[in-house]
Amino acid sequence: MRSFVDLDGLVGRVPFDVVGDLRVIDTGRGSEALYRDKLPALLTSLAQRARVASIEASSAIEGIVVESRERADVILSGEPVTLRDRSEQELAGYRAALDYLYQGDWRPLNMGLVLHLHRLLFSFTDVPGGGFKTSENVVVDRLPDGTHVKRFTPVSAAKTPAFVDELVARYSAATREDRHHPVLLVGLFALDLLTIHPFLDGNGRITRALTNALLEDSGYEVTRYVSLESSIAASADRYYDALQGSTTAWHDGDHDPWPWLRYFVHVVRGTYDEFQRATDTARAAGSKKERVQLYVRDHAPASFRMADIRAALPGVSDATIRNALDVLRAEGVVNVDGTGRNAAWNRVGSQL
Repeated sequence: MRSFVDLDGLVGRVPFDVVGDLRVIDTGRGSEALYRDKLPALLTSLAQRARVASIEASSAIEGIVVESRERADVILSGEPVTLRDRSEQELAGYRAALDYLYQGDWRPLNMGLVLHLHRLLFSFTDVPGGGFKTSENVVVDRLPDGTHVKRFTPVSAAKTPAFVDELVARYSAATREDRHHPVLLVGLFALDLLTIHPFLDGNGRITRALTNALLEDSGYEVTRYVSLESSIAASADRYYDALQGSTTAWHDGDHDPWPWLRYFVHVVRGTYDEFQRATDTARAAGSKKERVQLYVRDHAPASFRMADIRAALPGVSDATIRNALDVLRAEGVVNVDGTGRNAAWNRVGSQL
């Protein structure tokens, strides 16, 4: 909320390095519609991977890790399953919150949405979700020697509902006015929500989920195809350092947003870089990938392995074969049993 009181004063002059990252982001945004038309199967495959990566990475940042790949896959599929422990419950909760936003019917942004996402996040646990904190909390970092240091003091429990309500109102007004870059506004919203820290638990995950939704709502859909949470998890130290740099004097409205915004914008730019690499690779390998897809559709046995494709199509890399198989699986043409090179691929509907 504090970041939106004087937007012109805080972000009226954008540093040159941030301008450069924003240019890359806007160029990438312009290519999204093109790839939706030309590479729909690839985008479907990327979206499926990004969903899984986002749920796992955002949970892992908070120390929530499921014991095996197989268990995580079952939980993230949404199929009915008995959840064995708190980590599995919270992984399922973040899946529910993120999927709710991905469905696209979450608008408008309001305090009720924030509370609903928190309710979903803890819907599989015994912890009551969907309510703001009722006691005070302090955000601390645990140092390697085991000591703790206070990172910042959040807004008091008594003031939290009013601060969240005002943050939503000010962010919505700023987006309507369209005077500042949308990615900067989303970054400031995330900074303020993290600093308000409206819940006793789940603040980071709720903020990261909303960040995806607000970027997409502003026309930046890349987080559907490349996991923003994975990028944050891979740069966790810089994430916390940037927050530390921008929360100082936040309560007085005299904070410096640029440590956080530099980090945030650069991470968003990185997702577009990764998206571009994926689409470039797909286009470059298009003819070979099409050969793989044609072979699988018309010539491969009903059940086959990657080695069969290698033998039939010499010169096609394993990466291209895997990419083609992922696309065919996303289209429902094939399914797979097992993992790795010995996985058995089956054409859907074929008689074995």
